[in-house]
Amino acid sequence: MPEQASPPAIAPSKPLDAVEAARLAAVRRYDILDTPPDGAYDRVAALAARLFEVPVATVTIVDEDRIWFKATHGLEGVTEIGRDPGLCASAVLTDDTTVIPDTLLDPVACSNPLVAGPMGVRFYAAAPIITADGYRLGTVNILDTRPREINEADSATLADLAAVVRDQLELRLSALHVVRAEQEKRQAEEEARQRAERDKAAIAAFASTLQRTLVPPVLPAVPGLELACHYKTASPQEVGGDFYDVFPVGAGRWAFFLGDVCGKGAEAASVTSLTRYTLRAAALVDAEPTAALKALNAALLLDAAVGTRFCTAIFGLLDPVRDGGFTVTLATGGHPPAYHLSPTDDGGMRVEAVRAKGGMLVGAFAEAAFASRTLHLAPGQGLLLYTDGLTEARTAEGDMLADTGLTDFLAQRQVPVRAGCLIDDTVALLDTLPDTERDDVALLALSVPTPDAAPAGITTTAHSAAAPTAGASVGQENRRP
Repeated sequence: MPEQASPPAIAPSKPLDAVEAARLAAVRRYDILDTPPDGAYDRVAALAARLFEVPVATVTIVDEDRIWFKATHGLEGVTEIGRDPGLCASAVLTDDTTVIPDTLLDPVACSNPLVAGPMGVRFYAAAPIITADGYRLGTVNILDTRPREINEADSATLADLAAVVRDQLELRLSALHVVRAEQEKRQAEEEARQRAERDKAAIAAFASTLQRTLVPPVLPAVPGLELACHYKTASPQEVGGDFYDVFPVGAGRWAFFLGDVCGKGAEAASVTSLTRYTLRAAALVDAEPTAALKALNAALLLDAAVGTRFCTAIFGLLDPVRDGGFTVTLATGGHPPAYHLSPTDDGGMRVEAVRAKGGMLVGAFAEAAFASRTLHLAPGQGLLLYTDGLTEARTAEGDMLADTGLTDFLAQRQVPVRAGCLIDDTVALLDTLPDTERDDVALLALSVPTPDAAPAGITTTAHSAAAPTAGASVGQENRRP
């Protein structure tokens, strides 16, 4: 049975006993406090709110003198609250799910700012986030403004969500350990001065890299380039495994990748998180695309938590060209080809599938080989990357769109190529296709503006969409000039 009354909160002003000191040491070890918002944890909070039909759900870490919110749903603008008196500080003292049906009847909860303040919380339930070695780092919480009850099955579901958060924290440590090991191996072959410089830069870069979200909320502004993206999951009940990112690697160069993890759900999302962290970190050590895919292949094979899951990926490196445009080096690991779009002299559109010979699945074979290809992305031209949810989408006649249908569609786009328009058109195409057997879809487009392009500057467009909720489509578009 879930616990119906919370134990008394710990007053942080008192000397810490050995148990609490060890718990706080575990919190520090995971290096999660004060990190930026992360898509994986935000999804847990949103899922908890949806499953339990409550207005507020949070993921918290209990620090020495505060309750820090790693993720919030319905509690915007709040990053932390004091620990004493605290609902989470009480819930973190037990391994069981804590349930307070009516906070006004609880002697500790009734004085909490969320209860006594304007928000007026009347119901609270929390499951502790327990590490593999038994330390309770924080809680996954659900709150309501009216008293209510939950059953044993609900308590178990809340505990499962806390376990998902724990697994995500373990992946952070795992990714950090794997990437550092790869870095040390490479640095051992170089001169002492270069090894010391790379180690200092890489450690700082790794700390920043591991704090990024599963899918970036917006794309960066890359000088001389227009970027646009789209991401949509097939179902609101399942976490997708598609991923993409764009980030700088130094000396004016930029890296980008897009891929798809085998399967769906929380396990696939965990592998996606490890994949994105590893690719980012590996590129900061060696930005050569095939080297980055080799590092990811090694990381996936070494992590026992990944199991038999693998992924497909395409990784690219952008080198600016002095007279305009970019040299693009693309490496593939079992992924569908990118498409290079370039205007023809007669005003048409030339569409070329960019395929590199070879390129095996990532994380499936220890001796996997990866191949790369180089092209020039000139002003007025564009590049489209996508996951197989696009080409495997069914038409009204029941046929897959496939490479042929996509090529025909791209050949009809307007010239010069604009990344934002290309994504808008492709999303519009998907919207015309039936939703039956629809897979996750991730799109990433790059284009080089022509000198006379207006308005001047770089436009970053990001689409994100989920299935309809209460009869309304949930979507978002962000543009940054």
